Amino acid sequence: MKLFPKSMRLKFVLGTMVTALVLASSLPSDAAIKQVYVSNEKSSTLTVLEGQDFTVVRTIKTCKRPRGVHFNLDKSRFFVGCADDNVIAIYDTATGDRVGRLRNVEEPETFDLTPDGKILIISNEEDAAASFVNIETGKFVGDVELGEEPEGVQVTKDGSTVYVASEAANLVHVIDVKSMEVISDILVGTRPRRFALTPDETELWVSAELAGLVDIIDTKTHKVIGDISFLPTGFRRNEVTPVDLLMTHDGKSAFVALGRANHVAVVDVKSRKVLNYILVGKRPWGLALSSDEKLLFVANGLSDDISIIDVDNQKVIKSVAVGQVPYGILIVD
Repeated sequence: MKLFPKSMRLKFVLGTMVTALVLASSLPSDAAIKQVYVSNEKSSTLTVLEGQDFTVVRTIKTCKRPRGVHFNLDKSRFFVGCADDNVIAIYDTATGDRVGRLRNVEEPETFDLTPDGKILIISNEEDAAASFVNIETGKFVGDVELGEEPEGVQVTKDGSTVYVASEAANLVHVIDVKSMEVISDILVGTRPRRFALTPDETELWVSAELAGLVDIIDTKTHKVIGDISFLPTGFRRNEVTPVDLLMTHDGKSAFVALGRANHVAVVDVKSRKVLNYILVGKRPWGLALSSDEKLLFVANGLSDDISIIDVDNQKVIKSVAVGQVPYGILIVD
């Protein structure tokens, strides 16, 4: 094998190091990101990214079909929904080691944690129910029967109410957490998937995947009061399939992953106007914001990578190959 001269090899190594340092220093986030975890649904793995330049440092073989991910209250541990194992796997955040399991959870998809950090509320896709599990004891507190194929779960700040989206029934279920009873069913667009609440919790935004919309619900009246449609240049309306959505802490901006339209939409919350479309990978559906909200991470389900967006400039600054069909993202900072 022919090698380059020593001087050329040294220049190459130094050049690579300088490039990496420039990339790390040019990333806009002020948050001290330690690592990023990505759940990969088809390869049944977790990809771990280093927090400076976001290179892959580890691949963890996990349970079958990992989907939703969520931290515990102090972020020392995180939960992974293992759909084909009927398990919620529990991992140590610092080490990435599995430290426990919540068993017999039918087809878990996504979940949210009550504000006291004690109860995990889980959507059970095949059982058409939401399970309430005490994470300290591992015991089921109860469950609530819902429409077919529940997915998105959103708990209010005071922990009194949880919203669950039923994909097949086109409903948002409003559940009283204390009594574990459905108090309202709200008809929304076709195939509702995920939620975002405005900071004052007067509005609940829900993505309707097959309608190509985000519906806006008044949380007091439980009525749909508006919607937002999307159409990036070069795509047909039936290719716009929104899934995940996030809202900034100040409630001024929202980001919507547009699925088969291969873009993330940037929305002005007050006017409900689309300000921009950011081209990412194929079929984006999972989103996560850094704590300072300067970096947006996007899981692209059909290109097996994540896109990292500079929020201020609204441009992708890096793409990273991960496992097959990336689904959820957690940022450790």
